[in-house]
Amino acid sequence: MQSYFYKVSDNIERNQLYIMREDLLPVAGGGNKVRIAKEFLQDMKDKKCNVMIGYGNSSSNLCRVLANLCCQEHIPCYIICSGTERNIQETSNSRMIALSGAGLIYCHQTEIADTVETLMNKLRKEGKKPYYIYGNKYGTGNKGVAVKAYAGAYDQILSYQKEKGICFDYIFFPSGTGATQGGLTSGHILAKDKTKICGILISSREYPRAFSVIQQEIRAYMANREMEYQERFDEEIHLLGDYTKGGYGIYDKDILNCIRKVFRDTGVPLDPVYTGKAFWGMQQYLKEKNIQGKKLLFVHTGGTPLFYDCLNRGELYGKQGEEKESRL
Repeated sequence: MQSYFYKVSDNIERNQLYIMREDLLPVAGGGNKVRIAKEFLQDMKDKKCNVMIGYGNSSSNLCRVLANLCCQEHIPCYIICSGTERNIQETSNSRMIALSGAGLIYCHQTEIADTVETLMNKLRKEGKKPYYIYGNKYGTGNKGVAVKAYAGAYDQILSYQKEKGICFDYIFFPSGTGATQGGLTSGHILAKDKTKICGILISSREYPRAFSVIQQEIRAYMANREMEYQERFDEEIHLLGDYTKGGYGIYDKDILNCIRKVFRDTGVPLDPVYTGKAFWGMQQYLKEKNIQGKKLLFVHTGGTPLFYDCLNRGELYGKQGEEKESRL
């Protein structure tokens, strides 16, 4: 899969900004999860399994794409969703999961492991071979699978830089499960370039845990390539944890204002859960660190259906008499 790159602005905190439009990848609204879901699907096939099991909440981009890919290939798919059918917040992503025909199983967040185990045992009794994307019921296993997606995508970034005769000083993107950051950082390590790979933490994970997950993903990817993980690799993991706004799915007027400005100035839709939070976090980081005169790449990891949810709720419409907003 080839992504689309282009230069957006020469004036984002006095830096040059480029965007990698992963939201334009084909399959169910695009996004970084297209690459990642394809890796899980291939791993499932390699292990001779025939039923896909995913996990995420109603905003999950990965579950949206997984459900649709399985639908296309006539593979039974179940999505375990934390929450109850009554209190879960319906989103465009959850509607697309349902549209793809995946079985939705709701459970309390404290019951995820038991729910995974119960479902897998049920499917095995039916003579099927289930594949849970995170490995066993505790979510351990399959390390290094998803990382391959963005370790490979890093080659496209290198090719674009060579074509344009530029070198990115920083690459920013939303960091949630850790697979995208693990992949981009792995690609950077293998390329031995000087780019700083900066993930903006958007999840509710405690920072030490989030850092450790990325570390484990890189370690597993290197092991799969029969390479030894070196302690110096830890210095290449730049996880920015000060911009979560309280955790996954939590956002405020700062994030909405950022989304509104970016759309008005560039036509690029961001969402409040992933890309909007990361873009805002990037801007704050640039200001706080007084970073100027650099070439930046923002990886738009998708989540566009959630942008439309914001539109439908009226959250992005400016009020009468608002001050004219500054451009990027």
